[in-house]
Amino acid sequence: MDIYTIIFLALAVFIFLRLRNVLGQRTGNERPPYDRTARNVAQGAPDNNVVPIPGTVIDQAPLVPTADVVPPSDRWKGLAEPGTPLAQGLDAIAAQDSSFDPQHFISGAKGAYEMIVLAFANGDRRSLKDLLSSEVYESFETVIKDREKREQKTETRFVSIDKAELVNAEARDRAAQLTVRFVSQMISVTRDKAGTIIDGNPDKVADITDVWTFARDVTSRDPNWKLVGTGSVH
Repeated sequence: MDIYTIIFLALAVFIFLRLRNVLGQRTGNERPPYDRTARNVAQGAPDNNVVPIPGTVIDQAPLVPTADVVPPSDRWKGLAEPGTPLAQGLDAIAAQDSSFDPQHFISGAKGAYEMIVLAFANGDRRSLKDLLSSEVYESFETVIKDREKREQKTETRFVSIDKAELVNAEARDRAAQLTVRFVSQMISVTRDKAGTIIDGNPDKVADITDVWTFARDVTSRDPNWKLVGTGSVH
């Protein structure tokens, strides 16, 4: 062996020993590598690198195990009797929209009912446009314009919404329609430009029953329902 071969061998051994000291060697007792994602999930913390799937239903209830599936006779318990047109309509809507939750709908409908009544009283066209179909909006705006022409103002205050119950459900092509009967108590009064009361009583609580129909396109990504029909029971 010449002097150069010996020098290269010596350098190789030297480099090997240095790397071993720096990198160490496996003994079988090493800790597993740090997994930030697994740690976040275990602690309940969100992983900012996870991108939510578009169209995910925020309030959707967790899936029920097969063994605990609600029997058809109890599916709409408290809302509709089995075999009735209402129950059949709810079945048809649920078949088109797996995320449909009638209890969640009723809760939202109560909020929409109050918002629409107050927006109508205040002549708030912007709010009404977001909540009404074009046909219903035109009808409401006609009354608002007439009130403005006469320089009248309506003051409405909700005391309570005592009941909101489904009375009809239909699935027509891509559209789902739900009709709700609202029973509420409110105070409403209309005054002329001089402040004189021309309708209602500011000291009297009136019992009001309204029957409203809401609709939405079940194929649309827009989850909002709009008011498409109104009626009152006196």
